[in-house]
Amino acid sequence: ARYTVITTKHHDGVALWDTKAGDLSTVKSTPAGRDLIAPFVKEVRKQGLKLGFYYSLLDWSHPDYPNKTRTEVRYKNDPDRWAKFVKFNFGQLSELNKTWKPDLYWFDGDWEQTAEAWDSKGIINLLRSTNPNVIVNSRIQGYGDYATPEQGVPVVRPADKYWELCMTMNDSWGYQHADTNYKNPFMLLRTFVDCLSMGGNLLLDIGPKEDGTIPAEQIAVLKEFGRWTKKHKEAIYETRAGIPCEHFQGYTTLNKAGDILYLYLPYKPNGPIEVKGLVNKVNRVWVVGNGAMLPYKVYNKNYWSEVPGNLYIDIPERVQDEQITVIAVLLDGPIKLYRGVGQVIESN
Repeated sequence: ARYTVITTKHHDGVALWDTKAGDLSTVKSTPAGRDLIAPFVKEVRKQGLKLGFYYSLLDWSHPDYPNKTRTEVRYKNDPDRWAKFVKFNFGQLSELNKTWKPDLYWFDGDWEQTAEAWDSKGIINLLRSTNPNVIVNSRIQGYGDYATPEQGVPVVRPADKYWELCMTMNDSWGYQHADTNYKNPFMLLRTFVDCLSMGGNLLLDIGPKEDGTIPAEQIAVLKEFGRWTKKHKEAIYETRAGIPCEHFQGYTTLNKAGDILYLYLPYKPNGPIEVKGLVNKVNRVWVVGNGAMLPYKVYNKNYWSEVPGNLYIDIPERVQDEQITVIAVLLDGPIKLYRGVGQVIESN
């Protein structure tokens, strides 16, 4: 992992730090009796991770927030009362920002009010007045830096330049003892490389138990992610979205220079794998994390046609990863693709 996001306050209104802006916190209102954010921040920084804070804009427990439950409201059209709540939000955000200066804010709950009501512009100005480089997610009514689709992997790449998929390991964000519907590590790794292939990140949820321990099923997923990402780091960090899916039966990314094409194989290939429409000359092909050089050959390249041949690469079983194998293809320059419909022989 390169960054982490902790819930500082969810929709229920319980602040996980010693807030002075309100009365509801883990310090004053729960058996924990202490600040849970401070030690987390200290360890995150010690480990060299980027720090993100989740913060719910809505607060169903606050006496000045209009919506109390899904069906019950405290008030309607009371500008003075709403102004008190906005002041409360600004107070809590100011505390978080001045105390810890996180690298990222992950807002949520924005759907219940407008940007004008939340004063989204004012929130951004407040945060960046003392934390100018902070990144903000999209859930603040049009003032964010990147998109945050939830649970379902986008079928096509989101329109935003930057995006991240947030997903649970089972069906719940917080720990639910009855929720045993876990996705296995392979399913989640496949989701991860799907995001990478479209230029996105994966924000994978961890739901600790009430005593702070991580469920065994989640530890198993995290350990397998650790093994796989350590092995394949060159094909994860510093990469960008890959090539259109018509060219390869699987997921792809490119390095920043665009001259290394990474191929992700979430399957056991039944024979050589194929890349279509590659105009470039291939310099060499290897297994990421293994280093083994692979044999390759171009078929169907005709001197009279502008259509490039088909690149075939042999992947011996002995070099395959138990989850997802990654192949690197070094090209003679930035990638060039043929996107045409083919060509016929013309004869007189």
